Amino acid sequence: MPPCQAHFPQHHDRRQFLLKAGGGIGGLALAGLLQQDAQAAKPSAGDPLAPRNPHFAPRAKRVIWLFMHGGPSHMDLFDPKPDLAKHAGQPLPGSFGEVMTRRKVAKNPLLGPIKPFRPRGQSGLEISDFLPHIASHADELCVMRGCHGDSVNHPQSVYQMNTGSILMGKPSLGAWVAYGLGTENRDMPAFVVLPDPGGGLKGGPPAWGSGFLPGSFQGTTLRPGANPILNLKPPTGISVRGQRHMLDLIGELNRDHLAARDFDDRLAARVNTYELAFRMQSAAPEIVDISRESEATRRLYGIGQKETTEFGTRCLLARRMIEKGVRFVQLYSGDTGGWDAHSNVLENHTKYCRRTDLPIAGLLTDLKARGLLRDTLVIWGGEFGRMPMSEQGTGRDHNPWGYSVWLAGAGVRGGMAHGATDPVGLRAEQNKVHVHDLHATILHALGIDHENLTYFHNGRDERLTDVGGRVVTEIFA
Repeated sequence: MPPCQAHFPQHHDRRQFLLKAGGGIGGLALAGLLQQDAQAAKPSAGDPLAPRNPHFAPRAKRVIWLFMHGGPSHMDLFDPKPDLAKHAGQPLPGSFGEVMTRRKVAKNPLLGPIKPFRPRGQSGLEISDFLPHIASHADELCVMRGCHGDSVNHPQSVYQMNTGSILMGKPSLGAWVAYGLGTENRDMPAFVVLPDPGGGLKGGPPAWGSGFLPGSFQGTTLRPGANPILNLKPPTGISVRGQRHMLDLIGELNRDHLAARDFDDRLAARVNTYELAFRMQSAAPEIVDISRESEATRRLYGIGQKETTEFGTRCLLARRMIEKGVRFVQLYSGDTGGWDAHSNVLENHTKYCRRTDLPIAGLLTDLKARGLLRDTLVIWGGEFGRMPMSEQGTGRDHNPWGYSVWLAGAGVRGGMAHGATDPVGLRAEQNKVHVHDLHATILHALGIDHENLTYFHNGRDERLTDVGGRVVTEIFA
């Protein structure tokens, strides 16, 4: 046999090529048909927000996510660093210092912790004096001190913490949960967002968008004031009965329109939005009306005090919504700047801790008293942490390589710290938790296997955790 025939395949004639190509094309066609059948069985084919069973028995039925926009400083709040205090005013030590100096990041000396840490509760979990009220719940908190992400910039990190990707346009965690589980209240959205009234989020509304998922799953925003949901009230001069007749006619026409277009997801989402908006006209006003809450409850959330009324009101609304069956509620603290303490950590964090500390403690107390903390997962964190080195003398720069996020409720082991950053808080070092791991763990608490929560898009089964994600089982009781 000539040497060339030993190393290279023989050429096929046209008949053989067409035979094999035909088989391959047939296989692709079959895969496409099977995928269409699978998609037809998914939520978007019927009522997209109808409640659905999780993959396995859940610890959590619902989520409240307290998002501290701007990047709170972990080594000043939940990650005590004695070595940082010891070496304050000195260059970043060791190999870290050499690497960071080459990158021209460590030209500033280390900035020690701004306020002291103290052991809290029976567990002795150390929490900063910045947060005395949250510290009283230390035995219910699991502080994940080894979290890390992939971008040093706000928009990309906001997207990653919310959607798993640094790129804009992917579905948010809340949208994935709504897609996977639906809502427990047919008269309310599955996913509700309460933005900071100061306005501005680095990254904007795509942070709670539905991305390539049908629009029914995106976050519905509630605004401050008398009209928290825009266009909720019926137009002047139209009765409820008249509006019902109009929606029935529109629904009939839309169903014909959908059938003629192979039940397109975007059209279906629009049709379901009409119906949900109609039902919300009666349900939403009652849920957002806190006037019937007792004075003791209002004080618990800091409502009536200048610094805490606004955030306390939103925390109370979050409790009222999850109590009424809303699946996922996300609250933002911090406007365009927020917790972004580049120049003065003490001034910045004093301001935002005073606004949020008492209301969050009140929320935990209220959830526990009502028996809701058993199956409600509460999450606290920002898009990243901050550097141990000083910036402008008294500030800190962004740090995606190591930061803290805490969880409470829903079977989470309280009074514990999981993972650790290095001795000065620069990088996650022990039991590291990437954003994909955090998302996989949250979904796991809800009874969802993150690898099996998928949506077919552009020829690929997409998922929140992409090709990563490890469930941090150690944090569950």
